[in-house]
Amino acid sequence: MTEAEQPGQARFWQLDVAGPFFLVALIWGSTWLVIKDQIGSVPPSWSVTWRFIAAAIGMAAVAMFRRESLRVSNTTLKVAALLGLLQFVMNFQFVYRAEHHLTSGIVAVVFGLLVVPNSLMAWIFLKQPVTRAFLGGSVVAGAGIVLLLLHEYRMAPPEGQVLVGIALTTAALFSASSANVLQASRMARGIPMIPMLAWALLFGAILDAAFAWIVEGPPQFDFRPGYIFGVLYLGIIGSVLTFPLYFRLLQRLGAGRGAYNGVLVPVVAMLLSTAFEGYRWSVLALAGSALAMLGLVLALRARSPSR
Repeated sequence: MTEAEQPGQARFWQLDVAGPFFLVALIWGSTWLVIKDQIGSVPPSWSVTWRFIAAAIGMAAVAMFRRESLRVSNTTLKVAALLGLLQFVMNFQFVYRAEHHLTSGIVAVVFGLLVVPNSLMAWIFLKQPVTRAFLGGSVVAGAGIVLLLLHEYRMAPPEGQVLVGIALTTAALFSASSANVLQASRMARGIPMIPMLAWALLFGAILDAAFAWIVEGPPQFDFRPGYIFGVLYLGIIGSVLTFPLYFRLLQRLGAGRGAYNGVLVPVVAMLLSTAFEGYRWSVLALAGSALAMLGLVLALRARSPSR
């Protein structure tokens, strides 16, 4: 962050903002396909655990490579523990279970609404204002998300417990939003990002393992090459690479605009599904994607008002 740039007020179209934004969306758009495979042969709680064990090791290695000390203050440990609980335990435990009842497309689409609780909570707790242009773009993008959700609902298998899946996804959404607002807070901005994330991932992995053992029994693993690749991809590429970029975006753009990453993710997920799963586009899906992208552009072109 430059001296002239206030927290939450960076311009989106700067290369060092737009580049990470689209990179994170591209990677997270691909993770939905991998997550679907992860819950087939191993209970979801254990799949979450293996992912964040790999991520914690990876993030600690990044900290050591950057010569950042993992010896942190008690305040940092407290923030890391809360972030680990919200982001790496509650959020992902709900998400992996939701994909038992819904297609990965529906889960990704519902997460496109992350901008709503993020903006509301950032306004209440962080006093981050929003402009009319941002609200207008959010309405347009929200209409697109609703059309995408309607399309995915129609495509869901009749035996699926859609309402249960949507309830689980909504719980994950609010857990993630709470973590996002925490990371965008003044307190978190003063803490070294990589060491804090390493500890948050470690706390998250420990809590995930404890929960998995209680709910699912002793550790379970699938030694299939595809499963192992999925754990490493989700842990290293989908977590170690992306979370520092994403949380830095939240600090620079604000929790509301930063969450617009989630509007782009389901569109990326459907494009990848078209290439690898034979996904067929409907009029609803096309219209929803177009509206989501239009809302994205309108909202991110809106400048944050001065405080």
